[in-house]
Amino acid sequence: MISDSSAPKKLAHNEEVKKASHYLRGTLLKSMEDPVTGSIPDDDAGLTKFHGLYLQDDRDLRQDRRKRKLEKAFCFMIRIRVPGGVATPEQYLMIDDLAQRYANGTIRLTTRQAFQFHGLLKGNVKPVIQHLDKVCMDSLAACGDVNRNVMCNTLPEKSAVHREVYETSCAISQHLTPRTRAYHEIWLDEKPVAGGDDEPIYGETYLPRKFKIGITVPPDNDVDVFSQDLGYIAVVEDGQLVGFNVVVGGGMGRTHGNAKTYARLADVLGFCTPDQAVAVAEAVVKAQRDHGDRSDRKHARLKYTIDDHGIDWFRQEVEKHLGWKLDKGREVTLTHNSDRYGWQKDEDGLWYFTPFILSGRIKDTDEAKYLTGLREIAKIHQGDFRLTPNQNIMIGRVSEEEKPRIQALLEEYKLDQTHERSGLRLNAMACVALPTCGLALAESERFLPRMIERLETELEKVGLQDDEISLRITGCPNGCARPYLAEIGLVGKVPGKYNLYLGAKHDGSRLNEEYGSSLTEEEIVETLKPIFRSYAEEREKGERFGDFCVRQGLITPR
Repeated sequence: MISDSSAPKKLAHNEEVKKASHYLRGTLLKSMEDPVTGSIPDDDAGLTKFHGLYLQDDRDLRQDRRKRKLEKAFCFMIRIRVPGGVATPEQYLMIDDLAQRYANGTIRLTTRQAFQFHGLLKGNVKPVIQHLDKVCMDSLAACGDVNRNVMCNTLPEKSAVHREVYETSCAISQHLTPRTRAYHEIWLDEKPVAGGDDEPIYGETYLPRKFKIGITVPPDNDVDVFSQDLGYIAVVEDGQLVGFNVVVGGGMGRTHGNAKTYARLADVLGFCTPDQAVAVAEAVVKAQRDHGDRSDRKHARLKYTIDDHGIDWFRQEVEKHLGWKLDKGREVTLTHNSDRYGWQKDEDGLWYFTPFILSGRIKDTDEAKYLTGLREIAKIHQGDFRLTPNQNIMIGRVSEEEKPRIQALLEEYKLDQTHERSGLRLNAMACVALPTCGLALAESERFLPRMIERLETELEKVGLQDDEISLRITGCPNGCARPYLAEIGLVGKVPGKYNLYLGAKHDGSRLNEEYGSSLTEEEIVETLKPIFRSYAEEREKGERFGDFCVRQGLITPR
């Protein structure tokens, strides 16, 4: 039989689930109230992602529980949206309180400027969401096939410009938030609204896959704007925000052994003015909604839609929705994608302090009392907190009068020790991975401290301990810590082994490339030792490690 290639492809199962879910309700209400199990059915677990929840289990306990004929140690991860990355002290104190009462006692800062709780039992999910609502926070659309938390550059020194880009990020976030009342009915006990739901932007099956947006202000690129499905690069002239370069089609996820999946940097789509930014976001989302691949979730991100059809075709589709043409992109210069630590002052005379928090895990350790210290600061702080895209938290808008009290608390709880950290450590990130992430193939957050220590030893031997070299580790190839934009990227392949990537550009404008496959910890260190030595002896003035790897021919950029 000759197949008809023009016949429509079979939809992925997730598409059927979304269509039958009655705008993300499914049987969630019933499943979450079932006391017999800590789990929920697979289809409902898929829907919970739209509500900001992931069903997980403690993989460290699997074998023991299996022997005892018990079900897995199920729990939920909840991700709390923080549009633009800015939270109030009141909101932070609520996050802190909920982490102690209902989660595992720690707060996780994500690479998308969100708060994350781990270890929530099923019966505690609803109380947590209801408490979040009291301080105007939610987890709706923090995950799922929708636009997720809109990121914003934490830039503190240009106060007026940051206010504008932050307001833009919040406006885009609000505009692209799903309209369904399912979240409010299931978690907040609101009564169904007469007339049902309507999703004018997403439709009843939402997007083919997740969608990410980030906004940055040059020269900073802490949001890794080229990794986003949709990115905005602010164009500032004479201190005024005149508009944005719009970039589309970035994405980090890939699958081991599948060459059809790959990391990709975004292309420039055009330029828009600040008042056009929301309309552009809607048009890009609608174009992806209509043309993204709904038959193969591994091929469903916007990057594949653009590669399948071309950037010119995609621009035309976006302009059809807009009803007008985008201008050409402007010249901009980005210099780095890292955080700046310590105290900084803005043009309004307010201060900002960024401590280093390894892997974004806020907890008390022998090294520093991060959890207690930030809690005590939040109790007296009159400004805001800004979550950085690199898993740190900035204490923002500190007045001259308030600064001495904040500094005293930083010193008391040892949060001001960034000057004692190596350049590698200050530029390191890791995803959570084991024991809770179901996709993890190897350790990441728990592996990072040991990997840093071993590489710090080698860097110190050749005098590179202060050099800013970015290191990012993930437990699988999906790219949650954006490892393909690190000068040194480690991606879990199997337990205890990682693929090694080298050569990304420090400003986030070039991907790294694979240099070694399935390497053990020892092999990673031995592979990097001679490269560190060569870099120390042969680098050019001002040359970054990633650029050196390219110039030396260790990798060839695509």
